[in-house]
Amino acid sequence: MTDYEISDQGYGPDHESPFGYGLHHVQIAIPPGSEDECRRFYVDVLGMIEIQKPPVLAARGGLWVRADTLEIHLGVEQDFRPARKAHPGIRVADLDGLAKRLTGNDVEVTWDDNFPGHRRFYAFDNLGNRLEFLQRDGSRPEW
Repeated sequence: MTDYEISDQGYGPDHESPFGYGLHHVQIAIPPGSEDECRRFYVDVLGMIEIQKPPVLAARGGLWVRADTLEIHLGVEQDFRPARKAHPGIRVADLDGLAKRLTGNDVEVTWDDNFPGHRRFYAFDNLGNRLEFLQRDGSRPEW
C-alpha cells in the first residue's frame, strides 16, 4: 500500500496543477432534429433539466442539460454516428436507484465489476451513445 492520501477518484494520488483543472461539461453528439427525443431520455428518464443555451449557440441546434454538478451538451453533428466506445464516466450517489429507474424505462444496463474500488454499469442513451455510471464501493484498490 502506498503512503499517499486517497484521491476523490478512489485510487491513486491527487495532483494539483498550476492551472486549476476542472470539468465544465461533456459534449455528446446527436443527429440533426433529435432534440425532442433526447429530452425524453436526458430530462424525463435521467431527471436532468434543460438549460438555456446562449442565442448564438442555440441557432446551431442541440440542447444542454444539467443535474447536480454534471452538465452535458448535446451537440448536433451532421454525419452523426453514436459513440459506442468513447463515453463519459458519470459519478452517481445512488447507483442502484439509477439502474432501477433506467430499467423501469426500458433502458438496458450492463453491470461491469472490472474496476476495483467501484461499482459500475454501462447504458446507451436513446441514440446509442455509451454512458458509464459509477459509484465508489468504499474499498481502496491496491494497484
